Amino acid sequence: MSNPFKSRALSLNGPATDIVPVVPSDAADLALTAIALFIETAGALNIVTVGGQERLVNVDDFFLLPVGVTRVKQTGTTASGIHAMVLA
Repeated sequence: MSNPFKSRALSLNGPATDIVPVVPSDAADLALTAIALFIETAGALNIVTVGGQERLVNVDDFFLLPVGVTRVKQTGTTASGIHAMVLA
């Protein structure tokens, strides 16, 4: 099978090249900056954006949050099944 992504340059316009599970942490940034988050189970999400701002947002089940994120904080986060969409 041919790979349509083989010669494509990575772009913030997408698509992401991988999706990785997120373990919320108050101390550690994500291994790779997310270009978006996918959340399976609704709740509050406490994030630090690529702009350095801490934001608390409420999300629904199976929610796609199209914002650059460097950290998902444990404190204040009640949503679960969080995945970072990344360019790897």
